Amino acid sequence: MTMVKASMAGTVWKILVSEGEKVEAGQDVVILESMKMEIPIAAEETGTVKQVIATEGDFINVDDDLVEIE
Repeated sequence: MTMVKASMAGTVWKILVSEGEKVEAGQDVVILESMKMEIPIAAEETGTVKQVIATEGDFINVDDDLVEIE
């Protein structure tokens, strides 16, 4: 099990995956918005999305869990 974590604080602008979806290492799974910039957050490992923790519009902090992959 791997958690995709936020690399910086910001607002969850878009969630690109859904539960049960297969993802590849390096695939963008969430896009954060911070200071009018879009920051893509990628999966570090190949696997299946077990849970999408973040919700679009949420404000998140550095190292907050966004997506769980197994």
